[in-house]
Amino acid sequence: MAGSVRVSMTVNGTQESAEVEPRLLLVHFLRETLGLTGTHVGCDTSNCGACTVHLNGEAVKSCTLLAVQADGAEVKTIEGMGQEGALHPLQEAFWEHHGLQCGYCTPGMIMSAADLLQRNSSPSEHEVREALAGNLCRCTGYHNIVKAVMAAAQSSGGESAAPPPPSEEGRAAGEAVARQGLGA
Repeated sequence: MAGSVRVSMTVNGTQESAEVEPRLLLVHFLRETLGLTGTHVGCDTSNCGACTVHLNGEAVKSCTLLAVQADGAEVKTIEGMGQEGALHPLQEAFWEHHGLQCGYCTPGMIMSAADLLQRNSSPSEHEVREALAGNLCRCTGYHNIVKAVMAAAQSSGGESAAPPPPSEEGRAAGEAVARQGLGA
């Protein structure tokens, strides 16, 4: 590949490296290079939130980042939220409270909700709605999505239903990305 660059990042706890075109978006790196198709491309303009992932512990829209901008970072996708045979509490709550219909927006909704719950383990309904404002669902009226996030927060008994924060290396890489003015 002419003009390619090597990127390395930790994705869902696994170190990944690949040669990519410098203009390759992170969402396409995740989907096409790594085969992690749970992160969706909904609009390519950062309006819908279907591409939301965690970069160094913070929710970002992966259609607005180049893969090279995530070099050295920790990335968590929807595939990294649960474990084989065990859903993440947010995934379980979306299932139990009918927080999805077609499911296209669900990964982005869950990743945004996990970001909120990492920062605030007991959010109000208003805070949940604000946190999900950057995610569009074309099927529902959001009521059951909000119910699901609230249920996940309540079921955690005051403990966060969010994934653990990034490692020190991941945090340092995220701060470097932020200093460059990159991200969603």
